Amino acid sequence: MSFTLNSAEVGGLLASTVRVASPLLFAALGGVLCESAGTFAVCIEGMMLMGAFAGAVVAYLTGSVAFGLAASALGGACVGLLVAVCTGRFRTDHMVTGLAINILVLGLTSFLLRGLFGGRAPNIQMQTLAPFTVPLLSRIPLIGPALFQQPLLTYAAFLTVLPLQLLLKRTQPGLMLRSAGENPAAVFATGANPAAIRAWAVIAGGVFAGLGGAVLSLQELGTFTDGMTNGRGFISLAAVLIGRWLPVRTMLACLLFGATNAIGLNMQGWNLPVSSYVIQMMPYLIALGVLCCFGRSTRMPAALGAPVSTH
Repeated sequence: MSFTLNSAEVGGLLASTVRVASPLLFAALGGVLCESAGTFAVCIEGMMLMGAFAGAVVAYLTGSVAFGLAASALGGACVGLLVAVCTGRFRTDHMVTGLAINILVLGLTSFLLRGLFGGRAPNIQMQTLAPFTVPLLSRIPLIGPALFQQPLLTYAAFLTVLPLQLLLKRTQPGLMLRSAGENPAAVFATGANPAAIRAWAVIAGGVFAGLGGAVLSLQELGTFTDGMTNGRGFISLAAVLIGRWLPVRTMLACLLFGATNAIGLNMQGWNLPVSSYVIQMMPYLIALGVLCCFGRSTRMPAALGAPVSTH
């Protein structure tokens, strides 16, 4: 059985890849910040879910997408603050704390959703963010419509990558952040507090992850449902591992997972004798494969997960 794609189908697949990768990329960049500073980012799933919830509810109640985006960032930051307090002030285990917070946020968002709307899950519906066409660039054959006719949050996710890479690798604040994850004692020697640096990195990571949730609720679906992140936070963690805690490499890993998801979304229209459910499993299988093959050989930040003094 032969199978070919025409240019329109290839362009559609590219557009889907970029769009699906957007929430993963926001969350993964948050994970890069958290783990570069020394805090395991297992809680990214909860940060994304809280961002999706806060953004959808506030946008629905106020009718303003701008307020919704601000609420998404704030929701993710609040989860980040909770993680920072638990792991920094009380020195709880990072992995257990992250998993516990993910479960907490899953139950809390479902409870609040019903509590705010009279004990039932409402049918929240809102206008999604419309695509923005970049003049001239959108006319490039094949890739123009795919890459330069995307919603604003998608552009924001990809345009953040290079500045964040430069911040981490070329600036003094970036050096201090990475030092907090590599050698907290050296940070103390400079007169800075590595615990405070970690806390701010986790909160900033929560902002990014919250915006990743906003991509789902405000840009892709225009609604909120229980557990709508559906494991995307863990896929983002796998992207951080593949990317070796570098934003540009992490972006490429997110595009890989985005392509796998995009293929699954388009398979039914291609009439292939393969179940789309099999393709939908591929991102998770790839993540497991990466953890099995490269997890031991990947050099993590030396002090990742290690407690530091708060004074």
